[in-house]
Amino acid sequence: MQPKIVFSDIDGTLLNNDRILSEATIKQFKRIKDSVPVILISSRMPSAMIHLQKMAAIEHFPIIAYNGGLILVDNKVVSSNEIGHSILKEIIDFNTKTNVHLSLYNTNDWYVPELDYWAKREINNTKTTPQVLANEKVFQLWQTEKKGAHKIMCMGDIDTIDTLHHFLEENFNASLHLYRSKSTYIEIAPAVISKKTAVQYLLDHVYTNLSFENVVAFGDNYNDIEMLNAAGFGVAVANAKKEVLAVSNYSTKAGAYDGVAHFIKNNI
Repeated sequence: MQPKIVFSDIDGTLLNNDRILSEATIKQFKRIKDSVPVILISSRMPSAMIHLQKMAAIEHFPIIAYNGGLILVDNKVVSSNEIGHSILKEIIDFNTKTNVHLSLYNTNDWYVPELDYWAKREINNTKTTPQVLANEKVFQLWQTEKKGAHKIMCMGDIDTIDTLHHFLEENFNASLHLYRSKSTYIEIAPAVISKKTAVQYLLDHVYTNLSFENVVAFGDNYNDIEMLNAAGFGVAVANAKKEVLAVSNYSTKAGAYDGVAHFIKNNI
């Protein structure tokens, strides 16, 4: 049986060394897109994904952003889960002791406390630009607007990140997902969502003739594990974490060397 729908992570999985889609990847996506949906699924914000969709002419397909915390179909929000005000306030208050960089995200709004090393690194990685506003000011704004955070990105030196991670585990283990994509990063999302739950949502509400056994999913990092484990074709790129490789039933070349395109060319 061949895969009938594609879900691909972006960073570490899909992009080349210039952090864009390679010609080989674009060619394969364009080849299959009329018969096989190609859906990007990432911890990124939607605006940091749309330019990649346009490169491969797949912008008519849904987007899964924030590790499943936000799902867009036809550019409309169909599912949204946020970190609530009380938890957000506790994290911001605790961070006055650690001074980790906290990037706060909701839909296409990205707020940074300053344009420091960490903010500039993410600007380069995602080709998007944040608004500069102190974390406490963002909290006050979102209280007024009745918004929470789709994602909190914590970035800093290893010691301070470890301190913050310990605090988060001790206090919010049941309510938050904590992803350590790197030793200097923590990505925070609501515990009720994951990439797997987002895929299931689209299978239940949009692609109702398909099931997980029809899914080919590509990934490289811890937040991809549940999705790859559930997919009929769970594919880890060669540069994936060893835990990701362990749960995947297929592997392909490294992400930067067209691993996704290579698998699609030979299997779809």
